[in-house]
Amino acid sequence: MVRNRTLLLIAGIVWMIAGFNVLRIGLIAYAGNLSIFNILCSSVVFAIFWFMIFSRLVIKHTKRIKEYTTERQYFWNFFDLKSFFIMAFMITFGIIIRVFKLMPDVFIAVFYTGLGLALTLAGIKFSVNYIRYDK
Repeated sequence: MVRNRTLLLIAGIVWMIAGFNVLRIGLIAYAGNLSIFNILCSSVVFAIFWFMIFSRLVIKHTKRIKEYTTERQYFWNFFDLKSFFIMAFMITFGIIIRVFKLMPDVFIAVFYTGLGLALTLAGIKFSVNYIRYDK
C-alpha cells in the first residue's frame, strides 16, 4: 500500500509512459506525411483531447485521491474501475487499428501525435499535482 500522494506520482508515470508510446508511434508514422496541414490537424486533436477529456480527468482523479479517508491505498487506486475499462478499450482499439491497418499512416500520424501529446501532458499534470500535494 502507498500513501495517497504517491498515487498521483504513479498516475503521472503511467500517463507519461502511455503518452510517450502513443506519441512515438505517431511521430514514426509522420515519415512521409509531414505537412503544415497535418501538424495543424495534430494540434486540433491535441486540443480536443486535452481540453475536453484529459484536463478534466486529471482534476477529477486528483480530487478523488485527495478525498480518500484513509492515509494509504493500493497502488492501483490511482484510477477508478471505469477509467481502467476506458484505458483497456483505448489500448485494444489502438492495437486493432494498427495490426489490421484499418487507417492510413497519415491518420496514425495526425491522431496519435495529438493524442500522445495530450496523454503526456496529463502525466505531467499528475506529477505536478504530486509535487504540489500539500501546498
